[in-house]
Amino acid sequence: KHKGISFFLLDIKTPGITIRPLVNMANDHEFNEVFFDNVRVPKANLVGELNRGWYVGMSLLNFERSGVEFPAEAQDLFSNLVKYAQETQHNGKPLSQDPLIQNRLAEMAIEIDVARLLAYRVTWLQGQGQVPDSESSMSKLFGSEMWQRLALLGMQILGLQGQLLSDSKWTPLKGRVERFYIYAVPSTIYSGTSEIQRNIMALRGLGLPR
Repeated sequence: KHKGISFFLLDIKTPGITIRPLVNMANDHEFNEVFFDNVRVPKANLVGELNRGWYVGMSLLNFERSGVEFPAEAQDLFSNLVKYAQETQHNGKPLSQDPLIQNRLAEMAIEIDVARLLAYRVTWLQGQGQVPDSESSMSKLFGSEMWQRLALLGMQILGLQGQLLSDSKWTPLKGRVERFYIYAVPSTIYSGTSEIQRNIMALRGLGLPR
C-alpha cells in the first residue's frame, strides 16, 4: 500500500510555491503552510528509488525521533528548579524540605536519566550504521512525555507565579517554566503522536499483530 510514493527535494524558491507563516501558542513562528501551484520538480531531484519514497520518509523520521534534546533541555530546567527549591522559603522553611517536593524531584531526576540513556542507545545504533526504528519511537515517546511531567512539576513548585511571562518583574526563573510548559504541549504531537509511537513499538519492536 506504500508503493507509488516517491521522495523529492526541491528548491523552496521554485515558481509556484507559496509560504504562509504559522505563529504558535508561544507566539513564535516555527512552522508554515506551504502551497504548491503547478510546481515542476526535475526528476534528478528524486531521493532514493522511484515509488519507494515512503521508506525514505520513515527513515528520516527514525532519525528525527532520536530524542536527545529531551534530556538535554530537561536537565537544564531541572537544575534550576532544584536551586529554586533550595533558595525559596515557604512558611519559614525552604521548599526543598517539603517531603512531597523532595520525592517529586527525585522521581524527575530518574526520568531524565532514563530519557538520556534511551537517547544514547539510539545514538549508538546510528554510530553502528543502523537505522533505529522502535528504539527511536521509545526515546521520543518517553522523552516528550517526561517533558510534560517536568513542566507540570515546575508549575506546581512555582505556583501561580509560574504562569508569568518573562517580562514580568515577579517572574521566577526568568519565565522559563511558563515557556517550557507551553512548548511541552506539542512535544507529544510532532514527529508522530504518542499513540503512533506506541503502535510502532508494539508492531515493529514487539512483533505484535495489527
